[in-house]
Amino acid sequence: MRTALAIARKELSIYFTTPWAYAVFTAMLAISSFFFVSMLYEFQRAQEMARMFGWDSTRAEFRNLTDGVMVPFWSTVMIITLFVAPFLSMRLFAEEKRNKTFELLMTAPVRPLDIVLGKYLGGLGVISATLGLTILFPLMLTFLGQSDSGSALEWKTVLLGYGGLLLWGATCMAIGMFISALTESQMVAALLTFAVLLPWMLLRGLAQGTEEPVRSLLSYLSFDAQLQGMLRGVLDLKTLVFFLSVIFFSLVLSHRTVEAQRWA
Repeated sequence: MRTALAIARKELSIYFTTPWAYAVFTAMLAISSFFFVSMLYEFQRAQEMARMFGWDSTRAEFRNLTDGVMVPFWSTVMIITLFVAPFLSMRLFAEEKRNKTFELLMTAPVRPLDIVLGKYLGGLGVISATLGLTILFPLMLTFLGQSDSGSALEWKTVLLGYGGLLLWGATCMAIGMFISALTESQMVAALLTFAVLLPWMLLRGLAQGTEEPVRSLLSYLSFDAQLQGMLRGVLDLKTLVFFLSVIFFSLVLSHRTVEAQRWA
């Protein structure tokens, strides 16, 4: 485990000593800020309409900041992460192969398992830092918002939604790392990762035209369907099992790929 942690520190140092990570951070903040301000504006408009016509004339989700702003905002950040994660995971193995340092790494007295775990922990660190920027928005609402109950946000719902985002980001990085281990082109790795994640996330919508039990199975396998509960503040053990299983099998596949290439 000590070797894996050393590799993770190396990966993090590479991320944070190059402009790429900071470009991703800036893009995440800029895009998230745009949608956050738009949702806050729509919420304020709904509040004004509600005061004019009464609460029954507007939708229930616009009655508080948590349901009216943060829940849809987490769903939007989930989609942004779908685009960001492939560009963070693409370099984990592909860059080593392009720079011809992968063969050197394979000849070092390091187990493939330590390499995979170390690189994944490094990727997990940078995606967590990226998503960590979005926690600034509920903090701003807490300090600047007002509520008759004394709390602008229901933090249990907010934190569960944020936990769902971290779980989603960890899953994206695991899948992206496996695909990165298959190619030496970073751009190919990013595009393939996106091509895998997007339809997998949209399985619930694609399943609507199918018959049972295929419809239920595809809906269960959809990332979007699995995440919706946590994004709304509902913790379901099945969701944790599903995402942890996807992460585990992605790491196993990455390990098998690296081990096979070691003896190739």
